[in-house]
Amino acid sequence: MPKDLTRYRMSAERLEQLKEELHYMRTVREKEVAEQIKEARSFGDLSENSEYDEAKTEQGKLYSKIAEYEDLIEHAEIIESSGETDKVGIGSKVTVRDIELNEEIVYTIVGSQEANPMKGKISDDSPFGRGLFGHKIGDTVDVHAPQGVLQFEILKIEK
Repeated sequence: MPKDLTRYRMSAERLEQLKEELHYMRTVREKEVAEQIKEARSFGDLSENSEYDEAKTEQGKLYSKIAEYEDLIEHAEIIESSGETDKVGIGSKVTVRDIELNEEIVYTIVGSQEANPMKGKISDDSPFGRGLFGHKIGDTVDVHAPQGVLQFEILKIEK
């Protein structure tokens, strides 16, 4: 059987966060859910016991989340930001100007597990991240988005 080649790129900090969250789920949260099930069982007939059903559903969600985190941790690929500041790469803080709107926007290029567009963290796998990757200050890049091709000028790159 072929080995699963899925890798999840993330920073060492994000990997540590995942490990801490997994530890919390396996220790504190798992005990809380077990306690909910135990308490719900004490209410009697399980066939008509909504508290028991809810607790079992919660347990299923928890086990699913634990499995997801275990997979992320097992297949994590730690990304290090390169020391280069003349090209956009993972870990770069990039100031761009939207040419059409003439607005400056600042983004940080991160691995897919850390992406949070609302906080300006753009995945290197996203169309925007891929569009900027490897470019230098002064370059104009085309980003293929659902609404069409957007153009940005790279104004500043920081690590």
